[in-house]
Amino acid sequence: MPSLPALKRGIRFRDLALFYVVVSLGLRWTATAAAVGPSVLVVWIGGLVCFFVPLAATVMELSERLPEEGGLYVWSREAFGDFAGFIAAWTYWMSNLPFFAGVLYFGAASVLFAFGPRAQSLAASPLYYVGFAVISLTLITLLNIRGVQVAKWLNNIGSLGSILPLSALMVMAAISWWRFGPATRFTAASLVPHWSIGNAVFWSTICLAYTGIESGSAMGDEIQNPRRTIPWAILVGGSILTIGYIGGTAALMVALPTQAIGGPDGFVSGIRQLSAHLGLGWLLVPIALLVGLNAIGGAAANLTANARLPFVVGIHHYLPAAFGWVHSRYRTPWVAISALGAAGVFVAVLSQAGTSVRGAYDVLVSMTVLSTLLPFLFIFGAMIRLQSRPIPPGARCVPGGKPVAIALASLGLLSTLATVALSIIPSADEVNKPLAVAKVVGGLFVLVGAGVLVFIGAIVKASREAKTVPAD
Repeated sequence: MPSLPALKRGIRFRDLALFYVVVSLGLRWTATAAAVGPSVLVVWIGGLVCFFVPLAATVMELSERLPEEGGLYVWSREAFGDFAGFIAAWTYWMSNLPFFAGVLYFGAASVLFAFGPRAQSLAASPLYYVGFAVISLTLITLLNIRGVQVAKWLNNIGSLGSILPLSALMVMAAISWWRFGPATRFTAASLVPHWSIGNAVFWSTICLAYTGIESGSAMGDEIQNPRRTIPWAILVGGSILTIGYIGGTAALMVALPTQAIGGPDGFVSGIRQLSAHLGLGWLLVPIALLVGLNAIGGAAANLTANARLPFVVGIHHYLPAAFGWVHSRYRTPWVAISALGAAGVFVAVLSQAGTSVRGAYDVLVSMTVLSTLLPFLFIFGAMIRLQSRPIPPGARCVPGGKPVAIALASLGLLSTLATVALSIIPSADEVNKPLAVAKVVGGLFVLVGAGVLVFIGAIVKASREAKTVPAD
């Protein structure tokens, strides 16, 4: 395979740790979780043990074994061959298209709270949400073309948009508990998870909420000392992620009844009610703006990492060669970045077809879960498959060696399969459930089928070109 062009190693430990926070810690999931009730705390812990811990261990070891640019694409290709590597990269790359729209819809709904009651009239306007997503994606794309040295600051600042609001929420929840008592009763019975169609959407997003730490490895050639930096950044970012999800969800339930939370604006809506209840209404404006900034930062971080996949695949000739081009001035994969940004805009517009804002949001969540988690089957599978190969010199493996690595990867694999099945179930609020299921399942088949066709086309083209080369 051809070698990669030289890229700038502009990502340091602090940048990568904050990258993991902004790309993984989604405030929208805390509100979705809190609306389910106290039992969701057990579900969060279950997701932590069954998915996040196996994923963290897998990413750490695979990043030690194969630290170069491309991340999961390189891991899957080394373990299962070129086709598996391409499909893993293709589905992961394409999964960010509905993710961009979904997270930016959340940001758009949150920002409205900073501009008073009149702005709330836009809460049901598809045009507003699409416009917010299009403008944000355009800005994100341009900053990423300028390079990680510029784009990383949006990621870093965006991480504060989750850390500061969650910290404020936990403090206000503690004050509310002290002054008024808990708004939600926590009993042994209420902590037992129960199945219902209403909470199936959240159950299916538990794994999705814990994803993101694998994306940093896609920038292996742009991280300073990746073998040392990635594990420590995962440890720091993962700790913040765990505290944020479990602590933030508990804080919302302590401060507010579960029926008062949920939807694209659930987090900031909860902050508004809580701050007003405590006589701290002035906090609403800065928190709403920070949450909106966090959504933009999350989308930016995902674009930063995921554009590297089509870039590496383009260099390996499974996508048009232009995807492997590097900007002569900024030394960034500008074609891959531009293509991902433009495709995100297209999906944001298309997702509003034939549904409400809330319906579009739920469909985007389901599409994101299903398409995002498919590559994790390859990631965990690669962890198991590569245990038969020796550890490269200087690389570190999971404590406990091969048996522990295989056990953790197997647990992550089973959790991923269960979540994929749950993600197909539509939300109870979806008006047209058959249409929602058709969009999710049909979209997945189209996505994978398109990837297969692109791969076959690349093989046929390479074969034709090989035949036209004159023999020596």
